[in-house]
Amino acid sequence: MPRSALTGTRIRERRTLEGLKQADLARTVGISPAYLNLIEHNRRRIGGKLLVDLARALGVEPSVLTEGADVPLMEGLQDAAGNGLASARPGRRAAVEPEAERAEEFAGRFPGWAALVVAQRDRITALERRIEALNDRLAHDPFLSDSLHEVLSTVTAIRSTAGILNGMGEIDRDWQARFHRNLYEDSQRLAQGSQALVSYLDSVGQSEDTLSSPLEEVEAWLAARDFALPELERGMMPELTGEGGLRSAPARQLARKWVLRARAEAEKMPLSMVEELIAEHGPDPAALAQGAGVDLAAAMRRLASLPAFENRVPTGLAICDGSGALTYRKPLDGFAPPRFGAACPLWPLYQALLRPMVPIRRVVEQQGQPARRFLAYAIAQPQRAESFEAPEVVEATMLFIPLERLDITPREAEVLGVGTSCRVCARMNCPARREPSMILEEPEEG
Repeated sequence: MPRSALTGTRIRERRTLEGLKQADLARTVGISPAYLNLIEHNRRRIGGKLLVDLARALGVEPSVLTEGADVPLMEGLQDAAGNGLASARPGRRAAVEPEAERAEEFAGRFPGWAALVVAQRDRITALERRIEALNDRLAHDPFLSDSLHEVLSTVTAIRSTAGILNGMGEIDRDWQARFHRNLYEDSQRLAQGSQALVSYLDSVGQSEDTLSSPLEEVEAWLAARDFALPELERGMMPELTGEGGLRSAPARQLARKWVLRARAEAEKMPLSMVEELIAEHGPDPAALAQGAGVDLAAAMRRLASLPAFENRVPTGLAICDGSGALTYRKPLDGFAPPRFGAACPLWPLYQALLRPMVPIRRVVEQQGQPARRFLAYAIAQPQRAESFEAPEVVEATMLFIPLERLDITPREAEVLGVGTSCRVCARMNCPARREPSMILEEPEEG
């Protein structure tokens, strides 16, 4: 039912809240109780002076009666209802299915509770993203692995020394002094390592931006610039050192390589040309590649590096090498490639590796709260060889764009369900699952 058709329901709910009888309200606005009853049951349309009189008698603005609950609240409730259906177990879906068609009635009668539901939906979404980031880091972070190894090695050394002192009876005074010194030094090392590990875990829990590799440092540097380098549009090189720059030499080396390629692509695809092509064709990398005479991967990288404007469609980017390891990631809300470990093998990014030089275009749906759909473009291309004897190196590039920002309505059969990584993906019957999900309920036996 259209929202405007529920004006009568809102009038009835408002009158009930105000404690007015139907006959009293009808007398106040100069109509019969029978006519007001038809209005309140949405059997008579209402507008003009009568609507204004009813709103004045009920102490609200006319828009409250015609528009009802504010749009963000209604959208939040609809998303929460969809998320509840998506996360329910198949055998229990009927028991938890919300009455989505009565969302506006719920928001009108209980706006506080409705706002609480939406706030909880937002909190669940934020926690799911944090779980993805933490699981990714705790499972694959090399710094964490090295720190735990150091702590366990030190504990083993202390235990061995203590066992010798406790089980060998009388020990030469010089050897005893050496063992005591070893115990002291190992205990100091254990205390320092444990303190560093606790501090690191605390920082991981508070922020997703804890850096442990040059690649992460470069990504953080680009993220601080919204993944755009406006200096390149003016033919200049961005400053890699100094305040706001990169701290480590390996990170600066990686960044310089990325910036040099981006500068060459900006020269071939000036911002004015790119904006004209986007205005005519939308953010289509094929149209940009054809118009500028560049390859598809270069067009994807250029679209993902444009400065952010209010009405510009956001774009995300993921790049991997022939081994499947992600070498670049520009995340979007609802689609955040993992920092460590393997991503979802169903991504078009990895499908492109199976068919080099063959463009792939798919609509993908990322599992989450709420589930989000994206239009993904991907291609795998060999990199330019430096000599005849050089090995062939392949790089795959994937550009992804929120589907709601595009004028595209795909058939359900065309939508490919994907995830971030298996550990935090709730798709139960995925053919590409490598390991169980930690957020799925275990199937009941019997």
